[in-house]
Amino acid sequence: QVQLVESGGGSVQAGGSLRLSCAASGYTASRYCMGWFRQAQGKEREGVARIYTGGGSTIYGDSAKGRFTISRDNAKNTLYLQMNSLKPEDTAMYYCAASPYNCYSASRSADFVYWGQGTQVTVSS
Repeated sequence: QVQLVESGGGSVQAGGSLRLSCAASGYTASRYCMGWFRQAQGKEREGVARIYTGGGSTIYGDSAKGRFTISRDNAKNTLYLQMNSLKPEDTAMYYCAASPYNCYSASRSADFVYWGQGTQVTVSS
């Protein structure tokens, strides 16, 4: 049974930091492109960042560049998202996801086949 379980969300003031984690099980996570998405209330789901299978290459959405860092530990089947300098507009439900496709081409949420249940991040001004 495939499971992706996010943790680490919470409430923080603007300028603060959070580190999200996503524990994967039930499949060989190291073979999948992994990504973080977010969805704010009333808005479409947005790609935040994704990381190649080996962890050596990453791709960031414009909103995450320079503030967020995606990483993975394949030995622990865990994906991370370090979020610094948080802004109120970062408030959203954050989801981790896995794609069997090459990360370069896996730019849409439809390219990801496994999803977690999400963890809420709330940033107050």
